[in-house]
Amino acid sequence: MKSIKDYSQEIEKIKSAINEADAVLIGAGAGLSTAAGFTYSGARFQAHFADFGKKYGIDNMYFGGFYSFPSPEEKWAYWSRYIFINRYSDIPKQTYSHLLSLVKDKEYFVLTTNVDHCFQRAGFDKRRLFYTQGDFGLFQCSVPCHNKTYDNEEVVKKMYVEQKDMHIPTQLIPKCPVCGREMSMNLRADDTFVQDEGWYEASGRYSDFLQEYSDKKIVFLELGVGGNTPVIIKYPFWRMTYANPKAMYVCINYGEAICPDQIKDRAVCVDEDIDLVLSSMGNK
Repeated sequence: MKSIKDYSQEIEKIKSAINEADAVLIGAGAGLSTAAGFTYSGARFQAHFADFGKKYGIDNMYFGGFYSFPSPEEKWAYWSRYIFINRYSDIPKQTYSHLLSLVKDKEYFVLTTNVDHCFQRAGFDKRRLFYTQGDFGLFQCSVPCHNKTYDNEEVVKKMYVEQKDMHIPTQLIPKCPVCGREMSMNLRADDTFVQDEGWYEASGRYSDFLQEYSDKKIVFLELGVGGNTPVIIKYPFWRMTYANPKAMYVCINYGEAICPDQIKDRAVCVDEDIDLVLSSMGNK
């Protein structure tokens, strides 16, 4: 990893572009939350899931979410820990706060595939956020029998506190209030994902933002977006930058800071830790 000093010119370009822009569209992927301290393996996994790791050979929170546990009591013991530490616990670093300080006085909007709700927790305006892939803080019917989601904070915290030996009390298993079947997480994993009224309202606000600034001076600020779902953020950002001569594309992503040749004259790519870059921008 280069020294942050090696990117001083790029950082100044990014700051100038944001200051001069009519608007900033932030596209955030998993790498942003990783930079903020939400790591899913290693020491953090061992601190919270050592028992599950020992019993089932799981070594990563994300992959553990796909494990077929033998009972719903055990499955929800795992998931309640997963949700609690990644949705309801404090954000380990100030990464999101540094980002907010850069854009809070601009017209901005956030498009994110992250489901940890860090933007709103850090103080971003909730009407400027579009969580395309769901939210750790919401349950839905697993069927689903209806298109509605439910806040899960109270029951998740109860599961977290009351679980023993990797099991929650049976009476805490979340059930759909309409059909009585087990609830599931509101996460886009298959075709059962519920796009509720709030999802469509946020999608509409995102479309309105794009329409308003389609021909204006806009910065497409991509942070931590990998190759899993490039069609949601990365490819559209490249396409919209190419289509608008006044636009600038910025990518900050350790190990994956790239852009096509067609927009490289209006792009800044920084291959460095996002937290270091954002904190550096705030201190200059």
